[in-house]
Amino acid sequence: MYQLFFRLFFTRMDPERAHHLAFGWICRAARVPVLRTFLAAALAPRYKELRVEAFGRRMHGPFGLAAGFDKNAVAIDGMTMLGFDHVEIGTVTAQAQPGNPPKRLFRLVKDRALINRMGFNNDGSASVAARLAARNPVFPTTLGVNIGKTKVVPESEAVGDYVTSTERLAGHADYLVVNVSSPNTPGLRNLQAVDHLRPLLTAVREAADRTVTDRRVPLLVKIAPDLADEDVDAVADLAVELGLDGIIATNTTIARDGLGLASDPALVKETGGLSGAPLKERSLEVLRRLYARVGDRITLIGVGGIENAEDAWQRILAGATLVQGYSAFIYQGPFWCRAIHKGLAARLRNSPYATLADAVGAEHKKVTA
Repeated sequence: MYQLFFRLFFTRMDPERAHHLAFGWICRAARVPVLRTFLAAALAPRYKELRVEAFGRRMHGPFGLAAGFDKNAVAIDGMTMLGFDHVEIGTVTAQAQPGNPPKRLFRLVKDRALINRMGFNNDGSASVAARLAARNPVFPTTLGVNIGKTKVVPESEAVGDYVTSTERLAGHADYLVVNVSSPNTPGLRNLQAVDHLRPLLTAVREAADRTVTDRRVPLLVKIAPDLADEDVDAVADLAVELGLDGIIATNTTIARDGLGLASDPALVKETGGLSGAPLKERSLEVLRRLYARVGDRITLIGVGGIENAEDAWQRILAGATLVQGYSAFIYQGPFWCRAIHKGLAARLRNSPYATLADAVGAEHKKVTA
């Protein structure tokens, strides 16, 4: 049903307009008590065997919403209603900004992919913090807050920019993510270099600890799939050195060659980050490399090209405690989480692992056994 609706309706509409339309429907449905209860029962059935623990939190399952869909923390209940086990909002910047000029979001339907150059369009960390402070959750969930650099702030002042957002948002976050890997903010990816990343992460850690004194806010970094293997290793080693709680692998890619893209060449040439199915292989490679480097010392979140339960299961076996998705939601619709949960539960039951935690990184343990 959704596939037909997508082809007949959404594909005829500008992608960003379609996003805002669907986003509005989700938010409105979550505000209607009887409707949201019915939808949650239909779309988010729970499987006890999929319960996981990460960052000191018990979650119904491992599958969450990646950052980018809900930039301003207005649809947390709606996305939980649809079945996401955790929701990561953002990317949020210290200053409000409109992002890049339209047209800035493109569907590559034949490739089940998206290209975006949104440019961190968001209301700013002060407004988002106020919204989170006023929030009265209908569906309790684990909330990640993803922060990035304001575009007009020079690279030399990036640390202070991230610290400002940290001071405003850390108290509302179940975990905090430093995003240094979007391709749509000039110079941002330079911060992935260890010499820049070390002082940035140290300052954010100190700001989070200074701001939130009654608990330790878990801190993660999100990296790009375009890093060279030796740079992935360097980030992994730095994360261990600094005592980070997690790494998210991966953000969107600027690569186009070698991905077998079948969509209109004019679309493929659009600048911005590519997400969706073509990212699947490289994102999995980065995850495997990270787990081989850090093992169980750091929680890994796998994201990039996850379309179905098999994709999610492969990320778990490769070392991901949690997995996230976004792009495939556009193509598969509101029953997507339900299908992934059902498929993951079936795979776990048919596996030699008693719990999902036992399956995390299992492919590495087979190799070394």
